Amino acid sequence: MFIQGVGTAAPEFRYTQRECWDALLASEHLSKLSSRSQAILRKVLTGDSGIETRYFGMSGLDEAFSINPNTLHKRFADHAPKVAAAAARKAVEDAGVDLGEMDALVVSTCTGYLCPGLTSYISEQLGLRNGIYLADMVGHGCGAAMPNLQLASALIHSGQAKRVLCICVEICSAAFYLDNDPGVLISACLFGDGAGAVVVGAEPGKNGPRMEWKEFRTVLNTRDRELLRFEMRDGMLRNVLDKSVPLLVVEHVRQVLEELKKSTGVGTEQIAEWIVHSGGRDVLAALESGLQIPAEKLRWSAEVLRNYGNVSSPSVIFALEKALAARAGGGNWFMAAFGAGISCHGALLDVSW
Repeated sequence: MFIQGVGTAAPEFRYTQRECWDALLASEHLSKLSSRSQAILRKVLTGDSGIETRYFGMSGLDEAFSINPNTLHKRFADHAPKVAAAAARKAVEDAGVDLGEMDALVVSTCTGYLCPGLTSYISEQLGLRNGIYLADMVGHGCGAAMPNLQLASALIHSGQAKRVLCICVEICSAAFYLDNDPGVLISACLFGDGAGAVVVGAEPGKNGPRMEWKEFRTVLNTRDRELLRFEMRDGMLRNVLDKSVPLLVVEHVRQVLEELKKSTGVGTEQIAEWIVHSGGRDVLAALESGLQIPAEKLRWSAEVLRNYGNVSSPSVIFALEKALAARAGGGNWFMAAFGAGISCHGALLDVSW
């Protein structure tokens, strides 16, 4: 399988972290939280979190405090198909192909639920032919992009499709929740909205570098499930985020790297570019330290985090787009994402310009 085109999109409304803090100060919600919780919010939103701006499906930050099931569901339903379609159009244009050439559409999300799924609404917006294969994937959390692409690889290698449009879209602002749990509060300060799309095919793309999806590996440790996941409370999604997650991420990424090394012979020192999910400042620091990766190698993820926050499943696609736009060096690229479960998924790409 070859990656032929990449595109990303975000809602039109962009906010600085300071603006988020000022909105909290002006709201009645801050005073309802404990002094410890208020200190956490102040520290993350006004300190060095690695994030400068985030995009939300909200025309004003006052909407962030309308935390009820109907408002949050409507935010997801209004913005997810639109942002996903925008990213898809960019990916198709980047690939130099037509939407009519898509044989399958695979969509991943975890921040909302529609039935029929997002594939129905996105295919309508894009005008895709009604005979293509549609797959809605849920439950992978921030790691979804990699199993999404692996499903596309299976469709291509089985001969069921020649070209697949893969989309990850998260309206994280449709899953904001405020209470005195530190993980919930930090999540509200880190996550942003966005979508990433990738066109993949059986042949190399017409534009850009030759990018071959060589090998995929995944690891899931269910003993850690309760440390990173969504739960449903009062009819709304509430993020569970334990402070141990950055170190667990390192453990999981190391396992995936070891499995890839066994099957390909490619060691860590032979990886030219690291295209990884930008989970947060502490996650990137843990990867840098735990795997002995120079900070420069994580620059694409750090840039995405700085400008968009943690956009969950599309973030690794945002990082890939950044690396491609900069014409990063060819060779072995390690592409990885991690999320709910706790799970980690990684692939080795062979890239040449």
